[in-house]
Amino acid sequence: MTRIRPRGEEIRRFIVEHVDARPSGISKFAAHRFGVTRQAINRHLMRLVREGSLRESGQTRGRTYTLAPLVEWTHSYEINQRTEEDVVWRTDIEPVLGQLSDNAKTLWFFGFSEMFNNARDHSSGTSITVKIEKTAVATEMLIYDDGVGIFKKIQKEKNLLDERHAIFELSKGKLTTDPSKHTGEGIFFTSRAFDHFVIMSGGVYFSHEIQDREDWLLDGGNIKGTSVMMKLNNHTSRTLKKVFDEFTSGGENLGFTKTIVPVSLAQYGNEMLLSRSQAKRVMARVNVFETVILDFKGVSAIGQAFADEIFRVFAREHPRVKLSVVNADEDVSRMIERATSNVVPLDEPSGGHS
Repeated sequence: MTRIRPRGEEIRRFIVEHVDARPSGISKFAAHRFGVTRQAINRHLMRLVREGSLRESGQTRGRTYTLAPLVEWTHSYEINQRTEEDVVWRTDIEPVLGQLSDNAKTLWFFGFSEMFNNARDHSSGTSITVKIEKTAVATEMLIYDDGVGIFKKIQKEKNLLDERHAIFELSKGKLTTDPSKHTGEGIFFTSRAFDHFVIMSGGVYFSHEIQDREDWLLDGGNIKGTSVMMKLNNHTSRTLKKVFDEFTSGGENLGFTKTIVPVSLAQYGNEMLLSRSQAKRVMARVNVFETVILDFKGVSAIGQAFADEIFRVFAREHPRVKLSVVNADEDVSRMIERATSNVVPLDEPSGGHS
């Protein structure tokens, strides 16, 4: 039987989708994938370079390929009452983003509006700068202001221990320094709408990777103001409705009723989670939700007092809050079982276990 030769468009699409991970080995990788010669793949690479989708560098034997920016744009805005996010979106951002699917454009409108509005209302800064870079595969947006810094402001106004604690609270959702104007849901849902989401401020940064379902923070440099980076595949199938549906109730009640708590964020350095004080920080404010999923990914062990405070004391004091556990290893699960046998079983998100 004669094998049908793959269409050139399919090969070129495969190349641009995988070149970032294999800048020097994409020719061999694509040739193996489609069962063609590397010379045939090289012809497609040359076409992509001519079209401006790829950039090449190096000599013949060490040649590498990277995605070429199709759009590179930067603009700064003065913070005042006339700087409205919907106007900036309509006049500047949407035209710069160019052709995208309706669902991708909706995600960008939501994410940009939430982050730009936060910077305008909460940063106490004088300007907001927006940078956009778009390739054939994905679009990345950076929004940064020259204000006091989001984590420092939350720490001060909520009387928290430090900026790391502010990140932990922010990751749960429903946290705002101005409840008269904001619900505290914007960052939570925006972080889950994009493939990659990062907030950098002060000496730490918060990151959410959609494929890992994991929130994490690292010590960084002394970053002034607040920078937010969002990245999304141009051909994403994700919709804003799916993002909201995952954490809201069904039926007539469409409230933000479910949260995932990344327990590892309660750890400082290599310390273990042993005390009741640590457990109380984990469970702070989660009683405002109906369902709380405790994600133990990255936690190798917990102490008896820590487990007891959550799974017996908190559960007894808040019987209407349903607790579920995911990504707990054998040692953590054993300690939870010792603390109580009355944890409410729930259907787990994909990839976890209750």
